[in-house]
Amino acid sequence: MSSSNAIRAIAGKVDDQRDHPTSDAPPTDSDELQALDAYSRTVITAVDRIGPAVVSIQVGAGSRDAQQGGGAGSGVVITPDGYLLTNQHVVNGAQRVRSVFIDGRTVAAELIGEDVATDLAVVRALASGLPSATVTADQPLRVGQLVVAVGNPFGFQSSVTAGVVSALGRALRSRHGRLIEGIVQHTAPLNPGNSGGPLVDSHGRVVGINTAIIAVAQGIGFSVPAPTAHWVLSEILSHGRVRRANLGLSGRDRPLERRLVVALGLQVPSAVEIMSVDRDGPAGHTDLHMGDLIIGAGDSPIDGIDALHRYLSRWPLGEPLELKVLRRTRLHAATVAPQESRH
Repeated sequence: MSSSNAIRAIAGKVDDQRDHPTSDAPPTDSDELQALDAYSRTVITAVDRIGPAVVSIQVGAGSRDAQQGGGAGSGVVITPDGYLLTNQHVVNGAQRVRSVFIDGRTVAAELIGEDVATDLAVVRALASGLPSATVTADQPLRVGQLVVAVGNPFGFQSSVTAGVVSALGRALRSRHGRLIEGIVQHTAPLNPGNSGGPLVDSHGRVVGINTAIIAVAQGIGFSVPAPTAHWVLSEILSHGRVRRANLGLSGRDRPLERRLVVALGLQVPSAVEIMSVDRDGPAGHTDLHMGDLIIGAGDSPIDGIDALHRYLSRWPLGEPLELKVLRRTRLHAATVAPQESRH
């Protein structure tokens, strides 16, 4: 075959491939742009739905401080008559609260209730007919799922960041000392001022309330999950506070001697050592005393303070509860009726 014929043959093959591309052809720039457009559309749709309900929270110790924005955070309106969720640390100690909407409206607000143990608070903007968001208390998240954070970092109102769910079921220690469980870890970048703002899914539904960042890390943010936020909201609106069961004693985590665990067939390697008993509290009406080791509650093993708090959070107030106690080398049962904690 002559060189000219070979060149024409090669050119023909190229034209044929161009007209009839094979299925294993590498992606083109156009394919990548289409994927980017789909991603962009998803984020834009979520922001369009949630954006009008996200507010800047401005707080102060007095009217002048509030007017000047003595402190700032974010919040999300969840009812048309102005109830909104934010972080407790955003409104802690505030005597004046203002909510600033994306359209520039500034609405006076009042603190309805707060819960230090979950770092959540309920505030009410004093207006009606407000744009509101949907809180998904029963929609499970999945690792890898797209999430969008909207807030006011460093005072830059209505800033949007996007990422994915990195992990579920994390636990963070609140300033009150309790564990906040079920925490959502995600990669949507957060900064000071994002606190109290919503984390939403691709449909613009609230799946968490952003609460914390790790200052020295990148791409690690945390949100209180929507089911917890929903529960706190219902408790505060129904009772003005979050009710939690209290035994009327103080304790600490205490490892158990291996020989006792083996000899008594215990299910836990550690327990709650009772450090003091409030004689006017629920435990004061039992024979529990300092030095006893709580190793079980009801039908659940207890290996420390966090496990005991977790169990009590599900126990009805005033209902008798049997505690399994190790006293020196003998097992002992004590029945106590937990009452509402006043702390």
